[in-house]
Amino acid sequence: MDIVGLPLSSPAVIADVAALATTLGTIVGYHLFLAYKVAHDPNYTFQATMRRSRAAWTRAIMAEGKDILAVQTLRNSTMAATFLASTAVLLIIGVLTLSAQGERLEASWHALSLTGPAGSAMWTIKTLALLVDLFSAFLCFTMAIRQFHHVGYMINVPISGKYGHIPQEIVISQFERSGRFYWFGMRSYFLLVPLVLWLFGYVMMLAATAVLLWVLFRLDHMPRGEGEMAQRAEGLDRCGAIEVDA
Repeated sequence: MDIVGLPLSSPAVIADVAALATTLGTIVGYHLFLAYKVAHDPNYTFQATMRRSRAAWTRAIMAEGKDILAVQTLRNSTMAATFLASTAVLLIIGVLTLSAQGERLEASWHALSLTGPAGSAMWTIKTLALLVDLFSAFLCFTMAIRQFHHVGYMINVPISGKYGHIPQEIVISQFERSGRFYWFGMRSYFLLVPLVLWLFGYVMMLAATAVLLWVLFRLDHMPRGEGEMAQRAEGLDRCGAIEVDA
C-alpha cells in the first residue's frame, strides 16, 4: 500500500518510520521523567535551579537598582539568542538546498543502512522534519529575544512606585518565559543530531538518539553534591525570610 508515494510495505520505510517514532518517544519520555523527578525534588535538574536563580537575580536587581548590570546581562542573553536564531535561518537555507539534491545523495548516504534507501518520498519527509525542527528553533529564539526586550524595560522600573508600579512577580514571570523559549530553542537544536543522522539511515539515527539522551542527562541532572548544597541554601533562605517576617 502506498500513501502519497510512500511504499509502506518497504522494509526501509518501515525501519525509518519506526526509528523516528522511537526517537521522538524516548525524548518525550525522558522529559516526562525529568518533570516527575523535579516534582519530587526541586533541585534534581540544573534548569530548576536556574529558574530560582533568575527569580532571585530579578528581585536583587529591582531592589538595589542595578540598572547597568541588568541591561548588560539582558544584552548578552539577547545577543546569544540572536546568533542562534540567525544560525537557524542559515541552516534552513542549507536544508532547502539539500532537499533538491535528494536523488543524487540518497543512495550514497544510505550506504551504511541495512535496508538501503527508502525512496524519494521518505527523503522528502526527512528534510521536511529538519525544516520543521529548525523553524521551531528560529521561532523559539525570536520569542526569547522579544521577551528579553520586554524584561529590559520592566526590570528598570523603580519598586518605589514613584513612576508607576510593576510587581516583581510579573517581571519574574516574563523573564521565566524568555528562559523557557531559549530552552525550547536549544532542545530543538539538540534534536537536529538524530534528525541529521537519519539522512544516513535508521541505525545512525538510533545510535545518535542514545548518545543524545546520555549527553542530555549529564547536562540536565544536578550532581548530588551540588543538589544538596542548593537544598541547604534554599533552607537557609527560608529561615532568613521567617526571621525577617518575625
